Amino acid sequence: MKSFLELAQARQSDRSFEPGRTIERDVLERIVEAGRLAPSACNGQPWHFTVVTDSELLPQVGKATSSLGMNRFVKDAAALVLITHEPTNITSKLGCGIKDKDFPMMDLGIASAYITLAAEDEGIGSCILGWFDEKKIKQLTGIPEKKRLMLIVALGYAAKPKRKKIRKEWSKVVSFEKY
Repeated sequence: MKSFLELAQARQSDRSFEPGRTIERDVLERIVEAGRLAPSACNGQPWHFTVVTDSELLPQVGKATSSLGMNRFVKDAAALVLITHEPTNITSKLGCGIKDKDFPMMDLGIASAYITLAAEDEGIGSCILGWFDEKKIKQLTGIPEKKRLMLIVALGYAAKPKRKKIRKEWSKVVSFEKY
């Protein structure tokens, strides 16, 4: 079993999946459970996760993520986790107003990170998507028109080996005590 730091080091945005290889339902449930357990401001849990695996629906939703050359790899994903913004609790709403911060959007990002790390732990590749035809996907999946589909996590078995992780130097992004 990998440590958390090892998972963070190994996890990458995979943009090439093994076509036709499915992910077992219990594995998908564990991955999405990690997102459900993610922390959120005032425990508001402003999310709904729609998991798409159906062999007829998946390619349609995948196609709706691809335009202008973006996200063509999604056609080979084994599953898509659609992350919809849901109402949060009153405490989180008040905090947003008082602190002028969009806590639910941060929470959705945290939940998507938990999902991708859980996928890595299961040996599944992932990529978080923000580029897609929201209206089309909502029509295909029954997400209510007034809801916002904010993120999609594509899941599948990576078709390419891990890349060297490139990050800014420690001293450029980390300081102690003062900026």
